[in-house]
Amino acid sequence: MLQNIRDNSQGWIAKTIIGVIVALMALTGFDAIFQATTHKNEAAKVNGEEISQNELSQAVDMQRRQLMQQLGKDFDASLLDEKMLRESALKGLIDRKLLLQGAEQAKFAFSEGALDQVILQTPEFQVDGKFSSERFDQVIRQLGYSRMQFRQMLAQEMLIGQLRAGVAGSGFVTDAEVLAFARLEKQTRDFATLNVKADPAAVKLTDDEVKAYYDEHAKEFMTPDQVIIDYVELKKSSFFDQVAVKDEDLQAAYQKEIANLSEQRRAAHILIEVNDKTTEAQAKAKIDEVQARLAKGEKFETLAKEFSQDPGSANNGGDLGYAGPGVYDPAFEKALYSLSKDQVSEPIRTDFGYHLIKLLGVEAPEVPTLASLKDKLTRELKAAQVEQRFVEATKQLEDSAFEASDLAQPAADLKLTVHTSKPFGREGGEGVAANRAVVTAAFSTEVIDEGANSTAIELDPETVIVLRSKEHLKPVQLPLESVNVAIRTQLTKEHASAAAKTKAEKLIADLRDGKAPLDKAVEGQNWKATEAATRGQEGVDPAVLQALFRMPKPAAKDKPTFTSVTLPDGSLMIVRLNGVNEAAAPTDEEKVQYRRFLASREGQQDFAAYRKQLEAQAEIKRF
Repeated sequence: MLQNIRDNSQGWIAKTIIGVIVALMALTGFDAIFQATTHKNEAAKVNGEEISQNELSQAVDMQRRQLMQQLGKDFDASLLDEKMLRESALKGLIDRKLLLQGAEQAKFAFSEGALDQVILQTPEFQVDGKFSSERFDQVIRQLGYSRMQFRQMLAQEMLIGQLRAGVAGSGFVTDAEVLAFARLEKQTRDFATLNVKADPAAVKLTDDEVKAYYDEHAKEFMTPDQVIIDYVELKKSSFFDQVAVKDEDLQAAYQKEIANLSEQRRAAHILIEVNDKTTEAQAKAKIDEVQARLAKGEKFETLAKEFSQDPGSANNGGDLGYAGPGVYDPAFEKALYSLSKDQVSEPIRTDFGYHLIKLLGVEAPEVPTLASLKDKLTRELKAAQVEQRFVEATKQLEDSAFEASDLAQPAADLKLTVHTSKPFGREGGEGVAANRAVVTAAFSTEVIDEGANSTAIELDPETVIVLRSKEHLKPVQLPLESVNVAIRTQLTKEHASAAAKTKAEKLIADLRDGKAPLDKAVEGQNWKATEAATRGQEGVDPAVLQALFRMPKPAAKDKPTFTSVTLPDGSLMIVRLNGVNEAAAPTDEEKVQYRRFLASREGQQDFAAYRKQLEAQAEIKRF
């Protein structure tokens, strides 16, 4: 337990940043935040701010995927309640909107420089331990974000993190609460167990019992809800042979390419923060002291390791690596670009505090020839034309599909082929059916019930499809013969467990009444005794431990208390509590750990209450 407390009670800010990055790397589907919608596409309004149907659809889809991952690939997704998924997803979006509004009302904010530092210090954006703008662009492109979208998403998550830290970080506990928790946490118990085994071989089932179970649990023995779809597929790659690049366009693209080249500068810095513990005057005095030591000949790298309060660069002698314009705080960047190689700036004030900046190196841009860039620029120019053709063709496909009663006409208009899928259920299938948007569309009311063509569905940035339902294979009950063995196995386990439970209950009653000796073997099986068991005792079934620490304290040494626990195989474990051992007083170190843990838990409860208060005071409209 102490180790769990250590692991779970570190700084809120660190947890928030890590949580943000993990969430973003996991691609949890917040892209919808950046998609513009109209008032006709509203799912809800929170204090006048809109949540779109697009956002809600993606949130529902995300929840479904997460549930499928948790429940396993063999789980029948048709058993998921779509209405409940929608309600849960909408509640999550409303909660998020309320928290962002709460953070704004509470005046939580951070500078663009702080956002830059989070990005610069994120390991996923680094190469060899240093920030790489190329790596950054590569990662966020894979996630489907532009730089602006990513920064906006990260900014929102940081605001919510600040709000959570501000509310939850204020939790506190009294000394009495710490001591009471320590007494319970460190308490140990002496107990013994006896296994009353279930005996499946003794169970005799009749065909009537199997048939009755089959009839009573009919919904458990159904074929999955499946569809077969027809679809047409529009691929961006099919347009490449239809476009050409003019020489004048190639020359213009080349001039634009070389105009955007900029030099990269390798900076190092020493940061003295201005914060709650260090005043403006104290920080300025400290940076002046460091500057004076530099003037006397001490090395910048050594002083950075000793004084700099930037944890991301201090151990590297303040080295921030190479970066181009637009990365650093404007005041920092202005000073950096005014320096000559190996020159150190005067103290520079930013939102973080005071910096001494050293220019370690400059990489001048290499201007490539047109010949060396011709293939690349040609591909890019063709790609732009193809993109336009693809957008126009997608619109044409969507319009044609909307007006048609099947896919034959849209296919003919765009010279496409109508394909037919294999049957698949709500959990998806092979090929196009592996795409969640396809599954959602295939089982939508418009497609499956009304027989309409779907809207255009993006499988990936290169492929769009339109589909319609060819056949709906509705669930039917499986024949008894196909599930007979499974039913018999289940009923046999239930009956054997019930018999074991009856036997265990009688034995417990005899032990309590003194009709059976406490320490004698039962049917050749001895009691297994454990002394001074803790709440995390190894080698003991967690369910047994949980039951053990819920049992009342014995009235006397010769009056143990009893309970029973049903095990996964249907057997019963009789638990005999012999005694409770009170804990020694906690050490000072343990008190600190317990206090931190309890304060964290209290803070989480405070934050949950704050969220409920925001909801209670908000004007929320669901459509």
